Amino acid sequence: MLEAKLRTIGLNSLGFALVTLAAYMSAIVAMGYVLNKISIPKAATLIALGVAYLVTGIYGYAWARNSDSLKAALLYFAVQIALAVTLLFLAKSPAIMLAMLPLAGQSVVLLPRRLMYAVCAAMLSVLVVPMSVFGGPGAAAVLGMFFLAGIVFVVVITQLAVKEQRARAEVERLLAELNEANNRLRQYSAQVEELATATERNRLAREIHDSLGHYLTVVIVQIEAATAVMETDRQRSLDGLRKAQALAQEGLAEVRRSVTALRASPNERRSLKDSLATLFDECRVSGVFTEFQLIGSPRKLSPSAELTLYRAAQEGLTNVRKHAQAERARVTLDYSGEGVWLVVHDDGIGTSEPERGFGLIGLHERVQLLGGEVRITTAAGQGFTLEIGIPS
Repeated sequence: MLEAKLRTIGLNSLGFALVTLAAYMSAIVAMGYVLNKISIPKAATLIALGVAYLVTGIYGYAWARNSDSLKAALLYFAVQIALAVTLLFLAKSPAIMLAMLPLAGQSVVLLPRRLMYAVCAAMLSVLVVPMSVFGGPGAAAVLGMFFLAGIVFVVVITQLAVKEQRARAEVERLLAELNEANNRLRQYSAQVEELATATERNRLAREIHDSLGHYLTVVIVQIEAATAVMETDRQRSLDGLRKAQALAQEGLAEVRRSVTALRASPNERRSLKDSLATLFDECRVSGVFTEFQLIGSPRKLSPSAELTLYRAAQEGLTNVRKHAQAERARVTLDYSGEGVWLVVHDDGIGTSEPERGFGLIGLHERVQLLGGEVRITTAAGQGFTLEIGIPS
């Protein structure tokens, strides 16, 4: 914008200088002055006034436009009109009127519309009145019509040029905004890609922990139980090993599903209640008596909500087997409210300062993505209660 403005000022200054010089030379010729006839004082005065008019038109105009001040613009036009009128009285030539035509174009740029008309009318009047004194009313009327036509022509052409310049400046501004928006869009795209990568990495980490970690924990518990009774009850030990083998195969199949489809939902073909029943059986086999309570009528939930509730029960029962040293556990699935609540409670040792391992952190992330809530209630010697609420 600044470069375009400076370029426009330079072009206007060049045009002003050319028109002023042409008008000044025409006035000298029209007066019939020749070098050997013109008096030196008068020639010096005309030259000084012409130079002053020319310098003011170049530098004064640039100063008035850069200042963006209405007072500065009006002062500039007052000085220029005064210089032009003085030149007209000294030269007594209508050709000097041509030097004022650039002022009409400059008024379009510097002044509001009403003040522009006022300045043009002032230029017309201060030139027509002196010419009526020098050449009579008839000559003044002819010259006035001629000068008026020149003013109208200059004003119209300047208005078109100003509109074109403003339109170009607006296009350049919009192009700059578009480039800036494209740069921001590229930055946002990169951020979204990074966020999506991090989100998917966290999701896969949760799935690995919740699926593979769960199965490995149950397999270890089964193997430990089978090893403990191997000498005294061989058949029970073999049953435990077979169960561990079956769980290992099921865990491997789930890992393969996760890698293939990047979403391992253990209850894709089963209801949430049936999927939870498998977890209860696994917990009972490990020696923890597990009961299930259903409150309200089951209703269809989104796949992500059912998977989150399943993973919550899986994480809770896995922690019961690993840490709680509990004899009994109870899982409650409550559909009676607006949302759905899953509660996993055990009668184990509890803790005064519950630690948030990766499993609970991943569970919090799952629930937060659905706009749900996680509550943990525990104390030393009073068991552990995990509550998960999911909007339905």
